[in-house]
Amino acid sequence: MPGAPEAARKPTLKKAIGPKLLLFFVVGDILGTTIYALTGKVAGKVGGALWLPFLIAFVVAFLTAFSYLELVGKYPKAGGAPLYIHKAFGVNILTFLIAFAVMSSGITSASSAAEAFSGDYLEAIVGEDVSGWAWLVAIGFLALLSIINYRGVSESVRMNLVLTCVELAGLAIVIVFGAYALFTGTHSAEVDPDPGRLVRFDPDTSPLLAVTSATALAFFAMVGFEDSVNMAEETKNPTKTFPRALLLGMIITATVYLLIALVTSTLVPTDTLAASDGPLLLVVKAAAPWFPPVVFSLIALFAVTNTALINMMMASRLVYGMAQERIIPPPFGVVHPTRRTPWVAILFTSIVAVILVSSLEIADLGSTTSLLLLVVFAVVNVAVLVLRRDKVEHEHFRAPTWVPVLGALTCAFFASPLSGRPVTEYIVGGILLGVGLLFWAVNLLFRRRRATTFDPAKLGK
Repeated sequence: MPGAPEAARKPTLKKAIGPKLLLFFVVGDILGTTIYALTGKVAGKVGGALWLPFLIAFVVAFLTAFSYLELVGKYPKAGGAPLYIHKAFGVNILTFLIAFAVMSSGITSASSAAEAFSGDYLEAIVGEDVSGWAWLVAIGFLALLSIINYRGVSESVRMNLVLTCVELAGLAIVIVFGAYALFTGTHSAEVDPDPGRLVRFDPDTSPLLAVTSATALAFFAMVGFEDSVNMAEETKNPTKTFPRALLLGMIITATVYLLIALVTSTLVPTDTLAASDGPLLLVVKAAAPWFPPVVFSLIALFAVTNTALINMMMASRLVYGMAQERIIPPPFGVVHPTRRTPWVAILFTSIVAVILVSSLEIADLGSTTSLLLLVVFAVVNVAVLVLRRDKVEHEHFRAPTWVPVLGALTCAFFASPLSGRPVTEYIVGGILLGVGLLFWAVNLLFRRRRATTFDPAKLGK
């Protein structure tokens, strides 16, 4: 109507996501590179008790999920950590650093996926040793992702359902074949299953340090649940739908991970797992030597590619959003006139990913991803408590106070050197955030007025 406010006339996002689609979105967002590629690296840190780091990582993530549920119920518009933290503290540079940390975690995650793509799974397909030119494959993989990202990729929740089913199929193969082999003894003759490995820890360090350092890496397996808050505005009755879908999705994923860990550690020696970039392929070969390794490797590469593409899209859109809000130099927000994609942001994030792939091992990239997000999650847990003073009229989920408190403490612990993290991760994370601070400073110098006022809700748009 003519006299209606402008906000009332603007179209809103269609609420098309029901409980089942949201559940698949949550599961699909969590599944991916870590369980397919980094399971062996986690075993290398903890020993045969591979299930324990995944269980602890799940508990830490579960605590933080309650904080996200309270926030998404309280503020159901599409948002995320930068928006919530800005609402809580109102400190622009803190909001910016949180957004830049989330962006950086996307790049490090995609970089770890690139290294996983160039490892043992690819070797099973091409039939030759790829170690000599793995770095070239990883860089080519990132280049291909940047081209797809540049051309424009329209993701939908229904497509995510298909992708999730494929990834789950690969994990089901590992669990079903592995369990059948263990219970019936029909495994490969070269395999000597040993359930006793499940309670053994790395003999080169203390059990506590072995578990904490492995958990710091295993936490990478549980990240992704936080992305679902961006679907809140398109979800039917998000206040009721989100708690059930998010918590059930995390429980399903954690159960899958624990079963994978139990089967994997029992069937395959720890040293063999630690040396492999394709640990689940070793399980399939041991449990079902008749099953074509090429088929499973294709599924694994598909899962890795999907994870990498989603993360690179997220990272480039965050850079674009920050440039549009004038908190980093505006050229990063340039959109291609025909493809309508943020090509400068895509180029920047791709270059950073190539540098990381050329400099770090896959375990370091995975751990750096978890480090950045653990810091973000610790601040989000504190933000929940601060925002308790901000009352809203509608009913929403409210976490018990002890949950965000414990969530903040556990996230802070596993992000600290006390968890056994190597210095390399702090150096890489510090360099990435330092680049962000440099952008902030340059922008502040040349655009002082615009650099300190922005809408955090638009950073990832």
